[in-house]
Amino acid sequence: MSNKKQFDYSHFTVKSVVQASVHKVYELWTSQAGLEKWFLRLAEFTSSNGEKRDPHEDIQVGDTYKWLWHGYPDTVVEHGEILELNGKNHMRFTFGKAGIVTVTIGIEESTTIVTLTQDNIPPVSETEVNFHVDCKTGWTFYLANMNSIVQGGVDLRNKNTKLHLD
Repeated sequence: MSNKKQFDYSHFTVKSVVQASVHKVYELWTSQAGLEKWFLRLAEFTSSNGEKRDPHEDIQVGDTYKWLWHGYPDTVVEHGEILELNGKNHMRFTFGKAGIVTVTIGIEESTTIVTLTQDNIPPVSETEVNFHVDCKTGWTFYLANMNSIVQGGVDLRNKNTKLHLD
């Protein structure tokens, strides 16, 4: 009998330094135009009354989204809903079948820190793709890309759909 604690795959947290103000980082999360700068090929939002949001318009609680990634065909799509926004440094959204994501932007030691937690990750068998590992790896990359973009650096995303890097 082992006393070894079983790893909890139902959640994870990733923290990342971003060299920008809390306000600027929040803007990168809360509009189509912001998300497409560092994260997605398409970040289309639809209001609760069925109207598509303008790319520069702030998203709202109850909006649903359709997300497409660079380097993947349109068949790789994520749908979800915006659950919480506080207008300054916090948001929550469903992340397809992979759980709920909470993003909080704050200051620690005079540095802007993005804290991303994904929880309610459903259990999967070992033969299926593991949401915990794949999502944590993905978020780590995209948060690093956000920092590269805001510092005037290069966009690290693969934009060639003929390259399959997974």
